[in-house]
Amino acid sequence: MGESGTISNSSSPSGYALGPPWLFRGRALYQLHLVKADIARALIPKELKLVEAFGYTLGGLFLAHYDDSPAGEFDELVVIPGIIWNPPTSCAWASRVLVNSHEACRHGRKEIGLPSQVAIFSKRDTAASEQPLCKCRTSSIHPKPKEQSEIQVLEMEDSSQIFICNISLPFAAGDNRMGPQIRISLPSFSGQTIYNPRLLKYSCQVDCRVRAVEAAKISRPRTTQLNKFPNATEVKKINFDDRLTTENEERERSIEVLLSKPILALEFSLLKMQVEAPTDVTTQSRSKKNQVVDLRTC
Repeated sequence: MGESGTISNSSSPSGYALGPPWLFRGRALYQLHLVKADIARALIPKELKLVEAFGYTLGGLFLAHYDDSPAGEFDELVVIPGIIWNPPTSCAWASRVLVNSHEACRHGRKEIGLPSQVAIFSKRDTAASEQPLCKCRTSSIHPKPKEQSEIQVLEMEDSSQIFICNISLPFAAGDNRMGPQIRISLPSFSGQTIYNPRLLKYSCQVDCRVRAVEAAKISRPRTTQLNKFPNATEVKKINFDDRLTTENEERERSIEVLLSKPILALEFSLLKMQVEAPTDVTTQSRSKKNQVVDLRTC
């Protein structure tokens, strides 16, 4: 993923100005987690119905490195607290989007309605370690030495840096398998932020090679306790549809999503992602309500 701890702030003309659809190329990890429903509900608008069962929903993360995009090369970490029911299908909801590009952050906030924040992605690859030989008689596959890619994610808040998490990506050295080619559509809701108060819906058309991989390990030092970040945004309150919270609480709940139990990890290689322009569903929902009122008064 991210090769360094730098933040892109290009002054060259933006590729976003060419208009949608916007094209991103690179690689990504899409990891699904079991997330407690009460955590997810606190991060989504109340009018959206959470898909849940036995007190849990399906959330997770999308960690990507784009080699080519309208904002050039950058890294992205999307926190997904849960899946929203939107008949006849479902949509994802992002509670936090961290990018090491000011240009990508501005575009995400203004045009897509994402809760984007500028962050630092610091990557370190550990040395290979010897693995025990496999003694299974039925297997002819010899285990390869494993390495780990450690990514530290720090969110930028004014002049301070707020630690989000460490991400450990295990992989087998020399393993170049990529899996089958797939084409999928990933619909999502967005908006209702201080930068874009409308409720939006957009779609990502993904073309890539996919394979199941070992889940990334998300960690945080024991000394970092929830709700213990004293900073200026702690008193900045946001109120959407009776959701009264602070920026700090939004961040901490998103971290709880990252620390929840992973159940499936998919590696997207040779990724080509096309992002469509969002549509405003706020006006659509209002018109439906007005139609219901008109029918009742007839």
